Amino acid sequence: MSDKAIHIALTFDDGFWAPAFATMRSIALSSERRADLNFHLLHKNLSAEHRAELDAIAEEFPGIRLHDYPLAEDRHFAAIKEGFVFKWRRLNDMVLARLIFDKLLPQTVTRLIYLDCDVMVRQPIEELWETDLQGKAVGGVIDPNRHKVMLGREFKEKADIFTYDQPYVNGGVLLIDLERWAKADLMGRTAAFREQGLLEKLYYDQDIINLVFAGELYPLDWRWNLTNALPAHEALEPFIIHYSGDRKPWSLIGGTAFFNNYRHVMTNEKYYAFMRFRWRRSLEKLFRRLTFRSARRPA
Repeated sequence: MSDKAIHIALTFDDGFWAPAFATMRSIALSSERRADLNFHLLHKNLSAEHRAELDAIAEEFPGIRLHDYPLAEDRHFAAIKEGFVFKWRRLNDMVLARLIFDKLLPQTVTRLIYLDCDVMVRQPIEELWETDLQGKAVGGVIDPNRHKVMLGREFKEKADIFTYDQPYVNGGVLLIDLERWAKADLMGRTAAFREQGLLEKLYYDQDIINLVFAGELYPLDWRWNLTNALPAHEALEPFIIHYSGDRKPWSLIGGTAFFNNYRHVMTNEKYYAFMRFRWRRSLEKLFRRLTFRSARRPA
């Protein structure tokens, strides 16, 4: 990987293969440095068929590199996970992978952009990549819904963890200094939160990042992460739309910002393939539920 390389990490399972594709393609479409783009794909249970679908990115945009990290087959990840002995209801493999980017990615990667898979990029990602963090560890957009997330109902459930005036960034779009990230020891700090009785109150890795890096957060321009974007927000020309609400752009019913644009970014072929995939999974889940209920009924 060259010194000019731009490193972008996505974490997802098989259920998000098409949104991951759309996120990557949106970056490629808007970038003027496509040959520098390196996508680090940390995935779990991704089928061979869906992994092959992602290769269309490199075929359409020559020079882009895709790097695979199949977590279910990674002995190093398994060893780390086994050492992380306690259970936390919000600690799934995707959350854990995000806490240990420094342990999973090559040591040559010292700066990283992390993106949730429910985002669409509309501005050259290299502009975010080149942002000066001014000595801070993590760059992120201040979350407009932060007080409810930080403090809970009536802004008091988590008052022993956060304060109302504390800076708090949304975890869906992050620019990370990986050397500082490694020194922070997020796994060790998470274990400490458990010992302090705080862990069950925390909101996934987002709370952990904001706690560990308090004082080390650099506020990015809000346009790099417009959350819960609606059609009325289109005139604001956001750089990254983050579909963080219940409405998703891959649903049949619109209501999100740039709904039609998103379908073309995903491509119609993959959009309808993803719709069929989701319907099939829903029917399979319903069938299993009905079969389970039938089996439990007395003869």
